[in-house]
Order: sequence, then C-alpha cells, then structure tokens
Amino acid sequence: MIKVTRLDGVEYWLNPHQMESIECKPDTTILMLSGKHVIVKEKADVILQRIIDYRKRIGFFKNEE
Repeated sequence: MIKVTRLDGVEYWLNPHQMESIECKPDTTILMLSGKHVIVKEKADVILQRIIDYRKRIGFFKNEE
C-alpha cells in the first residue's frame, strides 16, 4: 500500500495493484480498477516513485531499480 493525500489533507493508503492509470488534469487523478477516481495532492512522479519503492519493499520485481 502507498500513502496518498486527498485535496482536503486527509492521508490514506491505496493498493497500487488496483490502480489503472494516473492523469494530471491539472490535479493528479488516479483511476482505480473499480472505476473510482481518486484526486490527490501528490504529483504523478511522486506516486510512481512510491509504487516503485513499495514493489521493491515487497520483492514483487527483484529487477526493478
């Protein structure tokens, strides 16, 4: 799970394996596989780095660096 911050400042955790896409329009919008849209304060590159760090931490892909 990765931590994200909603626009109202509330922090919560998302499962990156349930994310379908990330858009910047201009707020960062994460589309989940369920169809739900989550708008967060973090920029897309921050979200991507958190996903990479999470996957490394759980050993999902040992060749990711």
